[in-house]
Amino acid sequence: MREGGVLHGRDLAVWRGERCLFERLSFELRSGQLGLLVGPNGSGKTTLLRVLAGLAPPTSGVAAWNGTVIGELAPEQRGDLAYRGHLEALKRDLTVRENLKFHAALFRVPEPLDPVLAELQLQAAVDTRVRYLSAGQKRRAALASLRLSGASLWLLDEPTTNLDRDGRALLRDWTRRHLAAGGLAVIATHQPDDLAERGDLVIEL
Repeated sequence: MREGGVLHGRDLAVWRGERCLFERLSFELRSGQLGLLVGPNGSGKTTLLRVLAGLAPPTSGVAAWNGTVIGELAPEQRGDLAYRGHLEALKRDLTVRENLKFHAALFRVPEPLDPVLAELQLQAAVDTRVRYLSAGQKRRAALASLRLSGASLWLLDEPTTNLDRDGRALLRDWTRRHLAAGGLAVIATHQPDDLAERGDLVIEL
């Protein structure tokens, strides 16, 4: 994993037409800390995560990573951030193995695939095309690509969706290990109990 860092939000606001999703939002998250975005569907959790990932601009305010506005990060700095949204970011016509090899090469992470696949119980599906996987298997494969990214900052949108009890427990364990190693995580959820943790920062939207 890359070295940790600091995530800042300063007076962030996002409007959609005449509707304000959030405004005057300021926070700081540092290495080893977990941020939780909680609230009902449609409250702006996904929008805020996309702002923090540099995928959408705020209406006003600034989001910054290690002092640099996220939208202005250099390509090598963007590797510090890993965003996983509702879509799994997997190539449907490639196998699980091919997808994970692609992600490992993209992030230049030499971590072997077999231990990750074993943790996720994906060994039997490793040579199956993603289009034929169940929803739960797709979510597990997406989490494997996250693990291989080596990113310091995880930005996760409802990551427990489609996961069974064992999958949710594994995600909790991975998150704890990521934070213990100096990483950061911002997780959007309308069921914070799924994480069985109290966030260092809780933003209610």
